[in-house]
Amino acid sequence: MGVADNRVITAAKRRIIHIDMDAFYASVEQRDNPSLRGVPLAVGGSRARGVVAAASYEARKFGVHSAMPSVTAQRKCPELVFVKPRFDVYKSVSQQILGILGRYTTLIQPLSLDEAYLDVTAPLIDRGSATAIAEEIRAAIRRETGLTASAGVSYNKFLAKLASDHRKPDGIFVITPRLGPGFVEHLAIGKFHGVGPATAGKMNRLGIYTGLDLRRQTLDFLTAHFGKAGRYYYGVARGEDARPVEPDRVRKSVGAEATFERDLVVWEQAVSALEPIFAKVWAACQRGGYCGRTVTVKVKYADFRQITRSFSLPAPAVSQAELGGTALELLKPLFPPVKPVRLLGVSLSNLGADAPKKQLALEL
Repeated sequence: MGVADNRVITAAKRRIIHIDMDAFYASVEQRDNPSLRGVPLAVGGSRARGVVAAASYEARKFGVHSAMPSVTAQRKCPELVFVKPRFDVYKSVSQQILGILGRYTTLIQPLSLDEAYLDVTAPLIDRGSATAIAEEIRAAIRRETGLTASAGVSYNKFLAKLASDHRKPDGIFVITPRLGPGFVEHLAIGKFHGVGPATAGKMNRLGIYTGLDLRRQTLDFLTAHFGKAGRYYYGVARGEDARPVEPDRVRKSVGAEATFERDLVVWEQAVSALEPIFAKVWAACQRGGYCGRTVTVKVKYADFRQITRSFSLPAPAVSQAELGGTALELLKPLFPPVKPVRLLGVSLSNLGADAPKKQLALEL
């Protein structure tokens, strides 16, 4: 079945699997170095301006997570062991996993080095059900790589990803068409993929706290408050998601933004607010193996007017410091602001040919 055929299959007939490696980078390090097993581990730099690219489950018990500044992680877990990332190894393992997935379907949409969607509506190897295929894939990954993966199985991408999160680590969960709407109904709005902290806060202010609250809203209401995303929220609140698995999808940018509880009015506030945004963007670049030349900053004012400023570096950014320094240079002329600032965002685009465009991997 080709991609064109995939696009015309109705959502109700799709069989989608979401494969998510468990603490991928950290698990690879623990696999390759037995002395690290059972130890709270962070992959990333331990220096003052370092950032956690990935954390083992032992470290997560202390509240350590990816994109967290290393100094904060060390404070939360004094026994935390830092290991420098080995991206060449992670990419090699990722390709090995991709090879396993490719035995079952050509319709694979990698999200980063350890995470991917598969459409097995018409698989290359049929095991009678998508669930059986998912179990066979998990067993093959364990046998051939020594690592564990979680899997979610459902009739669309939104629910498949929710399902893989439901039984992590090393688990599998199935959401059938009969169970889908009810599963979403009881879900906290902050657990919806595609609803970030700022959007969740806005929904809470509108009285939307759960999937059921979201389902009670009309399409007109949601598009009025959330623009084009409103149609997506309207659908997923009902367990509906028509997006196909897109094997040729190319990542165009990596970015993050934050809406502030109090509007910013002075430069020092902006500098402080941007540090965690820089860390989040750079951690995402490291996890996915991305590199890019164009840095863009986004500013949204209190009156919701929005502007952007961009600059293209002569070569791909090589560090968080370079990314952050470029972003601050773009932003500095905009301060003091014409109006208080309610949101700041930073993204890295113009991903180079040397940046992996189709990799399997992260978001654990």
